[in-house]
Amino acid sequence: MKLILAVVQDKDSNRLIDALNEKHFKTTKLSSTGGFLKEGNTTLMVGCEDKYVEEGLAIIKDNCSQREQMVSPVSPMGGSADSYIPRPINVEVGGATVFVVPVDEFHQF
Repeated sequence: MKLILAVVQDKDSNRLIDALNEKHFKTTKLSSTGGFLKEGNTTLMVGCEDKYVEEGLAIIKDNCSQREQMVSPVSPMGGSADSYIPRPINVEVGGATVFVVPVDEFHQF
C-alpha cells in the first residue's frame, strides 16, 4: 500500500478531488500554506494499493496545471508602503508537488 501526498494550488483542488473521486480514490483534504507566495494550498492524502499509484499520479498531473501569475513582492524591510514601491513580477504557480510513501500498516476504526 502507498500514501500519495499531493500539494496543489487551491484553484486546482476541487477539480482534482472530483477527478479522484470519479475513479474511486478515497481522498482526505488538508488546508496548507505555501512558503514562497504565502498563499493557500491544499494537501491531499490519497491511500491506494501499489497497482493504482500510476493511475493516481496521472489524474493529479492531468488536473493540476502550471500557469504564470503576477505578484507584488513584500518589502524586504517589512516597512510601510510609503518606504517601498514594489514592482510586480511574473512567477510560475500551480502544478503539484507529490510524494509517494510506503504504508506499513493501515487501520480504520
